[in-house]
Amino acid sequence: MPNFHLQISDWYRLNKRDLPWRDTTDPFKIWLSEVILQQTRVEQGLAFYNKFVQRFETVEDLSNATEQEVLTLWQGLGYYSRARNLHATAKIVTSSHQGVFPKSFRELKQLKGIGDYTAAAIASFCYNESVGVVDGNVYRVLSRYFNIDSPIDSTAGKKYFFSLAQELISHVDNPSEYNQAIMEFGALQCTPKNPKCATCPLQNSCQSVLVGNQLNLPVKQGKTKTRPRFFHYFILDEPAHYTLVQRGTSDIWANLFEFPMKELSAEAFDQKELELFSGTKPMKHILSHQTIYARFFHVQQLEAELSINTTRIHKTDLSDYPLPRIIDRYLEDFHKNN
Repeated sequence: MPNFHLQISDWYRLNKRDLPWRDTTDPFKIWLSEVILQQTRVEQGLAFYNKFVQRFETVEDLSNATEQEVLTLWQGLGYYSRARNLHATAKIVTSSHQGVFPKSFRELKQLKGIGDYTAAAIASFCYNESVGVVDGNVYRVLSRYFNIDSPIDSTAGKKYFFSLAQELISHVDNPSEYNQAIMEFGALQCTPKNPKCATCPLQNSCQSVLVGNQLNLPVKQGKTKTRPRFFHYFILDEPAHYTLVQRGTSDIWANLFEFPMKELSAEAFDQKELELFSGTKPMKHILSHQTIYARFFHVQQLEAELSINTTRIHKTDLSDYPLPRIIDRYLEDFHKNN
């Protein structure tokens, strides 16, 4: 095992990408980057990271922002619960810790919204604490190198991989570099599809490569089931204004703004396919647990039930209101074609 970490670190020094969060030990910026990069490709997350650090220099600045401002900056990144948790944690760090992040893995985990992975990243990257990170890239590298078929989404599997990560990092002199190295190795070398086994420095000792099993790993228990939902959005035709509704806190896109909407059953939505409509063809938007099908209708007047709790804004102010990506996509297409 000692040879494993040396080879990973040597590879990293030659192949690592130049990313701004690697040039700092500021826990605020490390934390921000890790939250943004959850379920997000680096190429996409980089632009959002730059927007946030330009707008918020410190965790106190972020805590003093309104949730609407944070959600607006986050717009287009998806999984908005990350943004809300980000804002909530910033308030906790500011009010309960005087704006200073705790300096150990154990203390960091006590913060709401910070789990094992993020706590390990901050503790190792900022304070060089010897605690192993385990994200999707690390799961893939470890499961393939050691040919482990324990499901990574099971309780026992998560516990086993965390224990293995801890054992590996105990041999390391520079925990910060090693943790970044193994994540980068999974992102660039040991990729989900078409891993670069032929040029891999670990190919002669990788247990799954030796038995031809690398493409079957890591193992997951099963895919998350998604449920379909069917929306009709109504856009009030006005030359200079939009009429919006803010979503509640107990559903998808909590606190984001959208056009007045009716949710239909699958049968009612399909029935409309058979009728002549002035609305758009259905748009599809896939979320982690739901698939949204939506049509958009331009109307001269809103039905009474759709006029409740609406907000009328000038079109030039739309960028101040966080919107679900499907609304954003529709408006982009509409303005492109009109």
